[in-house]
Amino acid sequence: MAARNLTTPVFRPRGMWRRTWPLGVLLLATACGTVNAGNGVECTAIGTRVGVSVDVEHPEVVSGTIEVCWDGSCATPALELYPSSRVAETTCTGTSPDDSCSARSEPTEGKHGFADLPGLPAKPVDVTLRLLDQSGSSLVDRNIALTPEMVYPNGPDCPAGGPQAGISVGADGSITER
Repeated sequence: MAARNLTTPVFRPRGMWRRTWPLGVLLLATACGTVNAGNGVECTAIGTRVGVSVDVEHPEVVSGTIEVCWDGSCATPALELYPSSRVAETTCTGTSPDDSCSARSEPTEGKHGFADLPGLPAKPVDVTLRLLDQSGSSLVDRNIALTPEMVYPNGPDCPAGGPQAGISVGADGSITER
């Protein structure tokens, strides 16, 4: 039995495509990395998480739930809390741009989390936050009005990434908007 010669089809542009397809490939590759804001500023295609961040200083909190309501409907996204840390010490080899710096972090007794809410509007919302201890007993059960604000991950001269809001819970259970 004779072997068949199977070749992979090769894209060979014809006519005007022969001249323009390299430009199209270049534009597509470039568009994936940056966006021109229209005023000469290059903006990266960095994403922004849309939702509500929660920082908890209360040392007995181990878990929590959050409900966010606007325009007559509510969402109950997952809220996982993770141990928080802070910068304890920094050192730098100098002050020039070529010098290096380092930081050492240490754990705190707090926790932090983020509730992803893709449809969160940049207008007032009602939030119910419940924080529980190890036994499942409620330590915090509060309603708070928040106003998410647009976040600009590349700075104010680039397009907004989406709205975010933040809640801080003190060691005494007090709640403030961030």
